[in-house]
Amino acid sequence: MPERQTSSDTMGSDAEEPDTEGSDARRSDAVGSGEVTGNGSGAHSLFDHPAPPAPDDLASDSAQPESSAEPSPASPEADGVAPPHDPAVAGATEVIPRSGAVEEAVGAVPAGAAATTEIISREALNPESPIAHSPTPHPVASHAPVTDSSASSSASSSASNSSASNSSASNSSAPQPPQGDPSRLAGPGDEPPTELIPVVGASGRPRRRALLLTGISVVGLLVLLYAVDLVSSSGTVPRGVSVAGQQIGGLSHTEAEQRVRAAVEPRTDLPVAVAVGDVTSEIDPKTAGLIVDWSGTIDRAGSQPLNPITRLRSFFTTREVGVATLVDDEALDSALQQLAPVVSKQPVEGTVRFEGVTPVPVPPVDGQDLDLAGAKQTLERDWTSGQRVELPITVLHPVTSQDDVTKALTDLATPAVSGPVVVDGENVTGTISPEVIASALSFRADVDQGLIAELNKEVVEKALDPQLASSEQPGRDATLNFVGGRPVVTPSQDGRGVDYEATLKDLLAVLTKTGDERKITAVYASQPAKLTTEQLKGLGIVGVIGEFTTRGFAQDSGRNIKRAAEVINGMIVKPGETFSLNAATEPRNAANGYVEAGIISEGHASRGVGGGVSQVATTLYNAAYFSGMTDVTHKPHSFYISRYPPGREATVFEGAIDMKFRNDNPTGIMIQTAWTPSSLTVRLYGTKRFDVTSSTGPRTNPTEPTKVDIPAGQPCAPSQGAPGFTVTDTRTLRDVKTGAVKTEKRTTKYNPSPIVTCGSD
Repeated sequence: MPERQTSSDTMGSDAEEPDTEGSDARRSDAVGSGEVTGNGSGAHSLFDHPAPPAPDDLASDSAQPESSAEPSPASPEADGVAPPHDPAVAGATEVIPRSGAVEEAVGAVPAGAAATTEIISREALNPESPIAHSPTPHPVASHAPVTDSSASSSASSSASNSSASNSSASNSSAPQPPQGDPSRLAGPGDEPPTELIPVVGASGRPRRRALLLTGISVVGLLVLLYAVDLVSSSGTVPRGVSVAGQQIGGLSHTEAEQRVRAAVEPRTDLPVAVAVGDVTSEIDPKTAGLIVDWSGTIDRAGSQPLNPITRLRSFFTTREVGVATLVDDEALDSALQQLAPVVSKQPVEGTVRFEGVTPVPVPPVDGQDLDLAGAKQTLERDWTSGQRVELPITVLHPVTSQDDVTKALTDLATPAVSGPVVVDGENVTGTISPEVIASALSFRADVDQGLIAELNKEVVEKALDPQLASSEQPGRDATLNFVGGRPVVTPSQDGRGVDYEATLKDLLAVLTKTGDERKITAVYASQPAKLTTEQLKGLGIVGVIGEFTTRGFAQDSGRNIKRAAEVINGMIVKPGETFSLNAATEPRNAANGYVEAGIISEGHASRGVGGGVSQVATTLYNAAYFSGMTDVTHKPHSFYISRYPPGREATVFEGAIDMKFRNDNPTGIMIQTAWTPSSLTVRLYGTKRFDVTSSTGPRTNPTEPTKVDIPAGQPCAPSQGAPGFTVTDTRTLRDVKTGAVKTEKRTTKYNPSPIVTCGSD
């Protein structure tokens, strides 16, 4: 009978091949514990009918360490003779745990306890193999238990080497397969090579279970802390909230209100210091209609947040909610508008002006204005802070740029005054000198075109008229002259003369040329009367029906007043027509004879071309008022001007604010103006329809002016200020034919003008 290879030979072979053992060790590491931890329970799980282990096997497993691989004397393998090849056990073998150690597989065996394993053929693991259905597994080799997982791999390797040495010494006579001989390992009749397959243990499960329990405990603790924090803070102000610098988080609403009141209430009776750029002033909170809403202030803090992240963050952050304020919008607007005149600065447009006949560039400069909406919000928020409140301003940018100025200077202003321009008339010649050109040429800012050159044709016409007069036959309009209280019509007369509009049409283009090209030709045309004798007689204009006079104006304003008065003098308003002062006098620019003078823009003093025309508007408004004309539209000044009757005055602003009246009489009217260096009178001629009287009521609702300090070096016009007030005017009209009476009331509110101090630090 052929001899079978013993387990000791097999182990000896394994011990002599360190690669195999090393592979086993690596597989053990891959499992996670690094040791072979098989037991009997694992063997039962792999077979249909597991049988209890043989006594000899148990004795061998319990007494013989894994490193000892000496063959049993009764075993055929001890003689070194290989047993015949058995197909039922052919194939690779694996180490599986022996039966009877189920507790060890689930971690019941304490650390260091023994766990036995057996080497079983891989065929035995195949459900279709005859061995798999054998009542008894086919052990090939037994291994001693591994007791230390951290050193199992090295211990197993050491034991195998030791066993191989002992086996080789005790069985030196037995034939051994040559190491690394493939033909020997795969020869007929040989057992297939065995490999150690570690059984996956459960040593990682307790660790995962411990981590899971720890995580659950931490989450539970956090939930408990969150619940305690939420319950303990119920009914209080959220943590981290402050009002006007006072920490009120964690207090009840009553306690929070008391704390805020104690800190803030004393400030509510004090003037609020404000600053707008370099300008400083004070605002009385009561006059401005500012009142603290105490309960509303605490309500701003909101309720306790439910978000745990928000609650956690509140330990480290502060949230300022500010004081809630009840505001009288009208009173606050009035208080802030008093600051506007001294704060606002209109932007300066770039231009080119002339000093004599020398063009001088003027760079554009930004302006500023009080941001009323932003100032209102800022004051509502910060007036109780006890600190000076910085009110916002709006920067006003000019529409022109430095490039526009440079272009105007180079392309037109400089060549324009390089020499005179010759005007050829009929048998006469006129000359426009560089001095006249410098006086007539100006530049107007335009959003799209930058700087637009303009010629005051009246200046040029005034210079040419005496030079070309001998070639003209003048005409005239029909006029009314009142002699002895009765109107006398002066007949109209057509004429022939220079059409200056057509003559000067191309003058700007000629100004850019040089030498003999600086020449234009006078254009002549018939000049029919604008108002003929027949037209004047048919209008029923028989006498003065209303007039008014105003006095007092600056010299530059006086020039504009005179110019506008000249334009409207003699104008006829037919029955049913509406007269517009803007339509009659615009454009009020340098080209039409207007100069820069004082104006009131956005409630503050400023300057602009055409300043002073508002005095024409006020004078004409009152003349129309007493003539019984129908008021279509007019706007009083923001501040009361003492030279005008309160509640019965008007202002105009080109393109925006107009003064209009309608002639509802059955007859026409004619406007007549009379200007002197100190006064302006406007009379309306027509057929009298009403006797008109005016009654001005008392000044009510006074508002005190605000004090404003202008820093030294800043443009400033000191003022004593004046209170604001409200006044009502009543116009009574009695029909001269029927005696019927009707009244009209109009109420005007004037803002106080501020008290301005200049040169303060």
